[in-house]
Amino acid sequence: MSDPGKGSSASAAAPAPGSDTYKGWLFKWTNYLKGYQRRWFVLSNGLLSYYRTQAEMAHTCRGTINLATAHIDTEDACNIVLSSGGRTYHLKASTEVERQRWVTALELAKAKAIRMMNDQSDELWLPLGKMDTEECQHDDSGDEEPTSQSDRSELQGTLKILVSKLDDLSTCNDLIAKHGAALQRSLSELEGLKVPVEGGEKIKAVNERATLFRITSNAMINACRDFLDLAETHSRRWQRALQYEREQRTHLEETIEQLAKQHNSLERAWREAPTLVSTTPSAPTANKGGSERLRKEEASDEDGDTEYFDAMEDSPAFTTVTATENTQHRRSQSNLSGASGGQPNDWNQDDNMSPGHNDVSGKELQPCRQRRTRVPDKPNYSLNLWSIMKNCIGKELSKIPMPVNFNEPLSMLQRLSEDLEYHELLDKAARCDSSLEQMCLVAAFSVSSYSTTIHRTAKPFNPLLGETYELDRREEFGYRSLCEQVSHHPPAAAHHVISQRGWTLWQEITIASKFRGKYLSIMPLGAIHLHFHSSGNHYVWRKVTSTVHNIIVGKLWIDQSGDIEIVNQRTKETCQLKFSPYSYFSRDVPRKVTGVVADSGGQAHYVLSGTWDDKIESAKILQSSRGGSGSEGKQKTVYQTLSPKLLWKKYPLPDNAENMYFFSALALTLNEQEDAVGVTDSRLRPDQRLMEDGRWDEANSEKQRLEEKQRAVRRRREADASDALDEECEYDSGKEYEGYQPLWFHQRRDSVTGETNFVYKGGYWEAKERQDWSMCSNIF
Repeated sequence: MSDPGKGSSASAAAPAPGSDTYKGWLFKWTNYLKGYQRRWFVLSNGLLSYYRTQAEMAHTCRGTINLATAHIDTEDACNIVLSSGGRTYHLKASTEVERQRWVTALELAKAKAIRMMNDQSDELWLPLGKMDTEECQHDDSGDEEPTSQSDRSELQGTLKILVSKLDDLSTCNDLIAKHGAALQRSLSELEGLKVPVEGGEKIKAVNERATLFRITSNAMINACRDFLDLAETHSRRWQRALQYEREQRTHLEETIEQLAKQHNSLERAWREAPTLVSTTPSAPTANKGGSERLRKEEASDEDGDTEYFDAMEDSPAFTTVTATENTQHRRSQSNLSGASGGQPNDWNQDDNMSPGHNDVSGKELQPCRQRRTRVPDKPNYSLNLWSIMKNCIGKELSKIPMPVNFNEPLSMLQRLSEDLEYHELLDKAARCDSSLEQMCLVAAFSVSSYSTTIHRTAKPFNPLLGETYELDRREEFGYRSLCEQVSHHPPAAAHHVISQRGWTLWQEITIASKFRGKYLSIMPLGAIHLHFHSSGNHYVWRKVTSTVHNIIVGKLWIDQSGDIEIVNQRTKETCQLKFSPYSYFSRDVPRKVTGVVADSGGQAHYVLSGTWDDKIESAKILQSSRGGSGSEGKQKTVYQTLSPKLLWKKYPLPDNAENMYFFSALALTLNEQEDAVGVTDSRLRPDQRLMEDGRWDEANSEKQRLEEKQRAVRRRREADASDALDEECEYDSGKEYEGYQPLWFHQRRDSVTGETNFVYKGGYWEAKERQDWSMCSNIF
């Protein structure tokens, strides 16, 4: 009979007890001729399987026992007996410590297997009982939105994991109690010893049992740590859910308050209307009563037909009552200027407030040249997205090697130039005498740049370092624009636009993006500056976060969320814009945008509302009043306004846009071939041109060539920097190595904001006139 005590270690690199899988060598009793034989055991998912060798795991399993119905027993210091359904395994470990590691792992696996059996049996009746309970809760809660099936499944899964961790703790606790009692018995025996030899053996036993106690304690500590980590993670989620419910309750309270005001004003109007009709001017008394009732009726109209907006202090919720023409006329003849805060230009006049038909359509001038109105249809190529993205979770988007299948045939520089699609808003703002009216139009322009993103789920090409893009529209619209990729890591682009119609815009945008598995977050970093030549007003704001959902499964969709603060650096007037994130439970309009324009003292003058994919309206505030307190003790401000006026309306997409990457009319022209552009212009980029032509396989090959060429240039630049550093250390010349410098932009500190960013230094348009591009690198 072979001796199990001889041979190699019983376990090899086995994980700690409590893990889902436990592997190692044990000795298994076979028969009286062969005795104990060394076998490779694998404990996984409540099943204990064994093999003759580790290599057999790939093809031959010698036996398996289900721990859910197994009885675990220990005969002596190193033996383990497993019995289930008439089958018994006699196992032996090399040492008692090794035996106890296996016993602890088997006990935990058995407890998990029993829980899994109970969960499977519970699932046969739990859904029906859960549905009945939810129906009762829904009946009690009135109009609350039912929780989605996916949320319920996620919650059930979370609770099961928490219960599982608690059961692990309970099992570990039982094991600690068992080993603690054994350790106590050993210590008691040690106290009554008289023979030194026997004392040595007992001391050895005490040490082994102390080791077992330590192993089991570590297992319990690990289970506790897992439980606490899980509880902490889901605690944050539950806190966010609680905050959402608070905001929904506040929204409901505000809505009820507005409905009560409307009901009260309508009731007064109904009560006084019959009396007003029966009034006659025949007697002085009647005249007096009639005029008195007329004043009441006029006051009632003022209360009932004026718009009311909640303030931006909490989540904004607007309730509107459309004003009548007569009421508007009476307001314009009364103390409107006093209620509006004494602003010189009243936006009550349609021609002064609304951009008008020509402005909204954006066709003030007929273009001098015919631009293209379509691009080749997008090919229908299938691609396994998950096979590419599964190894990219947590990486920056700019560092993920992507085929052109996920791109659109435009670069990021061209996407930046798309911000100018609604440039006529800035043309109109340049003509405004009132800085507050100008602020409203600037706010509408900042929102309009997102209107093209609603269906644009494809990724633009990452520009190469030194790549440029010009958009010269002086003949049609009076402006010309230049973008340049000024940095590669991190990717940053500088943009400069100057208009003959009285404004200049510049920005430096760094894209920070993270792929999270289910969604992709795109965070534009950097400020946008807008300067009006005649007034000197200088506006600064930043972009919000864009999120692409359903990256792996489902239909892709884009959402914009966050806050934009626009500040007039000259007058200190501000506009606070809120992009509400989409929520399944929200009753608000999807893609909602709200805002308030205030003067330097914080007094609100205009309320903005709309959606970032359709339109933005503004309403002039006549007066404001404090309403009741919200759920968190904040006082709500109710704004009484005139009827809203249209600031901006999205252009309809061209015909067949769904087959042309959902490009807008401007986007269709951005990659159109033009003469005399710079040699680094995005229109000349070969992989982008091949993709637009539908030759995607060639575009992928060309894209890899360009990226490898750019990496080679970067390696040479890093080597030059290293050599320059060594030379500087050797000769101490005092000259620092100057790394890559953009060609048309340089870094300067902004005198208004104090920030350092890339601004246009000039020279591009002069080089274009001369057709001298000798200073440009050959990046393509």
